[in-house]
Amino acid sequence: MADTGNQGMDYPAHEKTWDGFTAMMKWGTVGCALITALVVFLIAS
Repeated sequence: MADTGNQGMDYPAHEKTWDGFTAMMKWGTVGCALITALVVFLIAS
């Protein structure tokens, strides 16, 4: 990160980025689990 002297003002942006990242990881995990279950089901049948 660039040294702008306003490091105290960056916290809301970091929090928003982290919230977006964790939401993406949660939905990505659910999506991968569903795809994996579908593939296993298709292979088993």
